[in-house]
Amino acid sequence: MIGRLNHVAIAVPDLEAAADQYRNALGANVGAPQDEPDHGVTVIFIELPNTKIELLYPLGENSPIQGFLDKNPSGGIHHICYEVDDIIAARDHLESTGARVLGTGEPKIGAHGKPVIFLHPKDFNGALVELEQV
Repeated sequence: MIGRLNHVAIAVPDLEAAADQYRNALGANVGAPQDEPDHGVTVIFIELPNTKIELLYPLGENSPIQGFLDKNPSGGIHHICYEVDDIIAARDHLESTGARVLGTGEPKIGAHGKPVIFLHPKDFNGALVELEQV
């Protein structure tokens, strides 16, 4: 069911400093900041030859990323994202196996303009999993 790894998301306490580190220290292709109000984050994507890194920074007072940073002030890996061909079929299959989809269970449009869902970390060895339809 899952396809390739789409990205690894890292919550960061300073978005520009993190972007500069990837750009200058690692020589990566760093995109522009992009606000995602529906998800309460500002993101920057770093393009790698085989996947992406998504830097996450809180957008607004109720951002879920702020809660993560309150617990992890230096930042850290927040989630991993896998591609799926059909987000609804993937959701229905996962729910039939007992996996919990976060939120309402209905896909939202993610930072790439494609439908996404998140799966409860307790159902996936402590890792928050995002699925994105390709």
